[in-house]
Amino acid sequence: MNTYRYKAQNAAGKTVNGIVNAPDEFSAVQKVRETAPVILEITPVKSDGEKKGLLSMDIGGKPKVKADSLAMMCSQFSIMLQSGIQIARCIELVANQTQDKRLKKILQNIADDVADGGGVASSFERDGEGIFPVTFIETLRAGELAGTMEQSFDQLQDYFNKSYSNSEKIKSAMSYPIFVVIVAIVVVIVIMVKVVPTLTNVFASMGGELPAITQSLVATSNFFAHWWHVILIVILAIVVGSKLYFGTEKGRLVKGKMLLKLPIIGNLNILSGSAQFASTMSVMLLSGLTVNRATEVTSRVMTNAIMQDDIAAMTGRLEEGRPLGECIMKCEYFPENLRQMTAIGEETGELAETLRVVGDYYTNEADHATAAAVAKLEPTMMVFLAAFAGWIVIAIYMPMFTMYNLF
Repeated sequence: MNTYRYKAQNAAGKTVNGIVNAPDEFSAVQKVRETAPVILEITPVKSDGEKKGLLSMDIGGKPKVKADSLAMMCSQFSIMLQSGIQIARCIELVANQTQDKRLKKILQNIADDVADGGGVASSFERDGEGIFPVTFIETLRAGELAGTMEQSFDQLQDYFNKSYSNSEKIKSAMSYPIFVVIVAIVVVIVIMVKVVPTLTNVFASMGGELPAITQSLVATSNFFAHWWHVILIVILAIVVGSKLYFGTEKGRLVKGKMLLKLPIIGNLNILSGSAQFASTMSVMLLSGLTVNRATEVTSRVMTNAIMQDDIAAMTGRLEEGRPLGECIMKCEYFPENLRQMTAIGEETGELAETLRVVGDYYTNEADHATAAAVAKLEPTMMVFLAAFAGWIVIAIYMPMFTMYNLF
């Protein structure tokens, strides 16, 4: 709900000043005119949240609503709307069932705005700024204009369910390799900091020259023991510097291109980006958006900067009157099948359905490619860890064998 300060004349011609709460300026004017027909001036007033300083800001930004929560929420909205419940009441009921206190408050504010005559999409966009994805907002806006809110929530439920399922599959596939790497790092640190220095003292007390492989292990251990703080600072500097650089426009493009060019990972990103484009475009078109508007929204959804810019450039060509099938041919990193199927879907008038099928296809391909990559990664990691462990074992036992004249 927004606050407006007004200056107006009442029926007696007397000038009055006041404050009114309304979802938008148009609604505020209507409320004021109930008591003062002539509006002289009306201006928005910043809310308390907007007046707060740096100390009261949310640290780390606004966390977005998770895909599984969005899918559940969309399912609830769809069922209630099909039951004939008014949208404002639906939002209020969903808010009451929400466990997240922050999201609950936002939904209650949205319900109040919609009950006061505000638009559904504009209320979600304003009150939930930064936490609801653009796909959600634009699909609602299209469904609101077309009068098909139930279908819009159905499509969103399916879309966010697929998004959540895909992300969970990737997390599940990567959990074991990540666990192995973390354990290996901890073991190496313990060996280098605790075990090797103790053995070094033992070897020094026995006298004699250490084998070259043992000397290399001792030198490595001493390096980490004496320079660990410098190494930590360098790692932190690299992480922070990378984050800052990749946050710039040039850095975004460099990172996007790198992710598309890397072996194995590049193919995964191309498949994931293709699935993201096709699935999002399908949802937008099924909701009633024009191809131009759907392309613009999809460009803002894409996670890869290069693909994002390529799709954004398509919008300008579409506005010149060129067909989507021709425009998508300019996107270098999209697979040939995706470009051809998009052109065919446009020619046959079944673009939305074609993109839905193509999106499902590339989602499955991305899943298979991820599983294959992890299957190759695991033995590679085992070989590397075995070689490293072998180096340590040999470096430790060689002096013992030498000192006891076993060689």
